[in-house]
Amino acid sequence: MRIIDGIPVWGDPVEEGALRQIKTCSAEGVAAALMADHHIGYSVPIGGVIAYENKISPSGVGFDIACGNKAVRVDADAAEVRKNISKIMDDIWKTLSFGVGLKNNERVDHELFDDEAWKLEPARGVKDKARAQLGTIGSGNHYVDLFVDEQDRVWIGVHFGSRGFGHTVASHFIREGGGSDGMYVEPVLLDVNSSIGADYLAQMALAGQYAYAGRDWVCERVARLIGANVVEEVHNHHNFAWKEEHDGKDVWVVRKGATPAYPGQRGFVGGSMGDISVIIEGVESDESRAALYSTVHGAGRVMSRTRAAGKRQRRWVCSNRDCTWSQRGAKPEACPECGNTKIRKLVIATEGEVTRDSMLEWVRGMGVELRGAGTDESPHCYKRLPEVLEHHEGSIRVLHTLTPIGVAMAGPEVFDPYKD
Repeated sequence: MRIIDGIPVWGDPVEEGALRQIKTCSAEGVAAALMADHHIGYSVPIGGVIAYENKISPSGVGFDIACGNKAVRVDADAAEVRKNISKIMDDIWKTLSFGVGLKNNERVDHELFDDEAWKLEPARGVKDKARAQLGTIGSGNHYVDLFVDEQDRVWIGVHFGSRGFGHTVASHFIREGGGSDGMYVEPVLLDVNSSIGADYLAQMALAGQYAYAGRDWVCERVARLIGANVVEEVHNHHNFAWKEEHDGKDVWVVRKGATPAYPGQRGFVGGSMGDISVIIEGVESDESRAALYSTVHGAGRVMSRTRAAGKRQRRWVCSNRDCTWSQRGAKPEACPECGNTKIRKLVIATEGEVTRDSMLEWVRGMGVELRGAGTDESPHCYKRLPEVLEHHEGSIRVLHTLTPIGVAMAGPEVFDPYKD
């Protein structure tokens, strides 16, 4: 840990963009910290922790409210799971919904839909959509994994949040709070005692229930697919805000890509698809207090999505061979230059630094059965988790090391403009 302009910072090297963001955020906070897996985010850095008195930050919690991890240990035989891993991953891929805007193939009823917060704006407008999406995984770095631990016991691990519902809530309150576009803008802050602040807190809590329910359902569903029972579970948000006491003050602690790690509190921290994951526990120390009892939520990116996978640009072009018109955005009824009504979509792709072959070589070398995933999620794009965890060894202990044997993520064809 080092102190930079009064802010405790973990990790090496320190990403300048993320440091610039946490400095901006700390101006209105009573304390701030930057975890070792930090990198630049929207307004607030991933790995950023900020404590506010009587304020809450929708942009600090982020667009994927209550994104988090759940890991469950099951009573399956590891040798049998390895033996049947290809079929198991096929079943997971066919049964669960990976991607943007998808509905669950199975209806999931839950008491959270009786909550009074659904009567608030904007939640009431997306309740039906949220009900249909409960238990879907999404895209980006969201996953369903199978692991074995150091005792050769089988674990299921999942990572996703509140889906389109959470994004709708976040977008609404960032807009209503006067938020600006851009990576280095000041975060939106709401007075928790105002009507808008109270409405946000109620719907943030609702999104938290929703994310927990979705991860619960997916873990139980995968356990049923492999014919096993859940015997242990670890569950945590890492994009959320909690009312806590620090240095004798009641504050709202906003963690964006940071895992709560109070002494004795367990958390599931995932690595990349070609790296270990861990079950950790917080310990009491000067460092843990400086971190506001927080730690990493993953390994942290070292390569941007565009740099890794290249870039796809979608344009509308005229099918008339003699016309050179093209444009991005909405599709017109006819070509504005020649009047031709036959307009087609053209996708222009630039190559990235990571090829699918190199990604698969790494993953297969780890003995992982992979379904889906784009090269922007390749292990090449991430730091190695053991090296990241070393920076926080004074505030956490590793209880279990989980080695992946099966990974399922949305495929490379899925376009998600909100990947973080």
